[in-house]
Amino acid sequence: MTTESVGLLYMITNAGPVVKFIMLLLLFFSIISWSIIFIKFRYVRKSFKDSADFTEVFWQCRTLADAFSKAKMLRSSPLGRIFIAAYMEASRTENKENIASKKNSGSTFQTMGSVKRTLNRAINVENRRLTQLISFLATAGNTAPFIGLFGTVWGIMSTFQGIGLSGSASLAVVAPGISEALVATAAGLAVAIPAVIAYNYFNDRTRVLNSELQSFSSDLLNIIERDVLKKLEA
Repeated sequence: MTTESVGLLYMITNAGPVVKFIMLLLLFFSIISWSIIFIKFRYVRKSFKDSADFTEVFWQCRTLADAFSKAKMLRSSPLGRIFIAAYMEASRTENKENIASKKNSGSTFQTMGSVKRTLNRAINVENRRLTQLISFLATAGNTAPFIGLFGTVWGIMSTFQGIGLSGSASLAVVAPGISEALVATAAGLAVAIPAVIAYNYFNDRTRVLNSELQSFSSDLLNIIERDVLKKLEA
């Protein structure tokens, strides 16, 4: 163990109760933040990979039924999940009516309206999945520096109180207390910086994937509409 680590550990263990509580609180924020970062990174990476795989497979399929069977094998793909929801809704709506009643534009419009609403709901669900938990990273990034600063201020106040009681203001007396107080600020920044970086990264990934969901949704609606019209003309 290095001299610096021994000194840091000594300062933390010999700090006042309020500063110790601040350090424990920041440790809790750090553990939760890093857990979220690892969980969301794996989830987002897999979502992008499976969505890319599904997109490649989807455009190679000749029919929506073939794409549906492929989508069921890529359950981690947000694009695959919204396709499954839309396909099942289109199939349910088509089977709800007989061929005779479907041969009119009003019925086709009703089918497409139902599919569009289903797609919108599915996209909203996927966006909630993507943004779930990352709000904590924003909270940690915004509050951790101020929590650390509070610990610093409190530690400095305690140091000045000690100076008043001892009657000595030499560097040897002041330096240990000030160092202990500044550790809280450093800890707050150590929690906040990775949390903010991760929050911005996940926000950017979420916007990119949401754009892909919206684009795929528009293409899918056009394909389903053409498929429905072909069945009506048959």
